[in-house]
Amino acid sequence: MIKLLIKTFTALFTFFALFIFNADAQNVTVAIAANLQPVMKDLQRDFKIRSQIDLDIISGSSGNLATQIRNGAPYDVFLSADTEFPEALQKDGFTIKNAAVYAQGVLIICSTQNLHLKNWNQLLPLNNINKIAIGNPAIAPYGKAAQQALNKAGIYNKVKNKIVFGESIAQVNTYITTGVVQAGFTTLSLIKDVSNKTPLYYQIISANHYQPIAQAMVVLKNAKNKSAAIAFYQYLLSAPAKKIFKAYGYHTL
Repeated sequence: MIKLLIKTFTALFTFFALFIFNADAQNVTVAIAANLQPVMKDLQRDFKIRSQIDLDIISGSSGNLATQIRNGAPYDVFLSADTEFPEALQKDGFTIKNAAVYAQGVLIICSTQNLHLKNWNQLLPLNNINKIAIGNPAIAPYGKAAQQALNKAGIYNKVKNKIVFGESIAQVNTYITTGVVQAGFTTLSLIKDVSNKTPLYYQIISANHYQPIAQAMVVLKNAKNKSAAIAFYQYLLSAPAKKIFKAYGYHTL
């Protein structure tokens, strides 16, 4: 009887240990650029249905996430808002898959006020515009694009004292939607986010005002479950994922 109990206990222990291991193994930790927060909800849901793999999402500015990865952060996949940070990680040996572009972002200027943003280059230098939000250009690619647009329009020096820098696009979006700033440069996906209940006015910035915001991803060498991480990487290049990206205002190849 004792031997039977021991065998039964051992079998149950093994079963539960394998169950826990497999459950953990099917979790993929994904570090995403902050502009992806709205679209990731739908991508996460669709990928779960197709693969039965759960995603644990960590969000931040692309530059900060890349620094965390270099310092040993336990992420499996990194989705940046540019190509530079993923390609640098690849060059320095942190990845097992080449950096691949999964979408191209669209820059907009946005406000809770009806400011006639079509003429934003003439509007922003005016005295009634006191604060303009952009992402930190050093770590937030959409902030870098915003800075390029302001320079292209020839007004950066006129408005630089009005600029409020956000550590990520998520912070810029908070500044915009709460009215902390009169206007801000952000991603078109903010407008497409159905969870955002704040009425917003916006204008798409002409693509010739900034370098294309090609957003790339990599699978990291220290991924705890490489097969599941690669499955998500491949999913983001698939037709179903591209359809979701397009619904949120991104361009795809």
